[in-house]
Amino acid sequence: MEEPLYQTHRELFGDRLWEKLCALAPLRHRKTRSVLLLQDAPGTHVLVLASGSVAVTRRDGDGQRTMLAVRRAGELLGELAVLADGTRSATVFAVEPSTIHIVPAPEFHTFVAEHNLLQVLMKHTVGQVREGEEIRQELATAAVPARLVAALLRLTDSADGSHGGPTRIRLSQEEIAQLIGCSRNSVVEALKPLRERGVVRANAGGLLVVDPVGLRACLPQR
Repeated sequence: MEEPLYQTHRELFGDRLWEKLCALAPLRHRKTRSVLLLQDAPGTHVLVLASGSVAVTRRDGDGQRTMLAVRRAGELLGELAVLADGTRSATVFAVEPSTIHIVPAPEFHTFVAEHNLLQVLMKHTVGQVREGEEIRQELATAAVPARLVAALLRLTDSADGSHGGPTRIRLSQEEIAQLIGCSRNSVVEALKPLRERGVVRANAGGLLVVDPVGLRACLPQR
């Protein structure tokens, strides 16, 4: 699976506007696994992800959690619920230590209106929704090994400071299994050939992607 080029909100706004948005709220620190937004909660604020990375997940009627996306620093989180005066469509949690700005909905609405950003934000959100649907389709049709490699690549590509080198993923095998919609045992089995090839190894309660290029080569060819 070839990852599409993706433009962050910071790249979309430009540094000047991004810094102006960040100045609307103080910087806060969040630990790995911290829940930042909760599915079905009201859209009372927008999160500005200053550093770190997060997973966007959604639970279906049976309680099954599915990963829709991984977002990195430079992204807005929860803006659609605020713009639409609705509820959160997904849960977001930190997959590594992260810093955020929590911008209340009224201040965000004012910022968007002052800088005429509504149309560009909605267009960007449509692209994110399409990406989430593609990932859901992938989880519904691909075998567990392919789903695992794709998820690890997303987590690696989004990690702060990875730069294509070895990257630590601070999630347990159980948590990774939940993200890709399978059992922990299935993840354990799918990890075996990756460990044998030397691209992944266990690391302090998580995983270390030793060779991201080698990991990408493990994806099935379409």
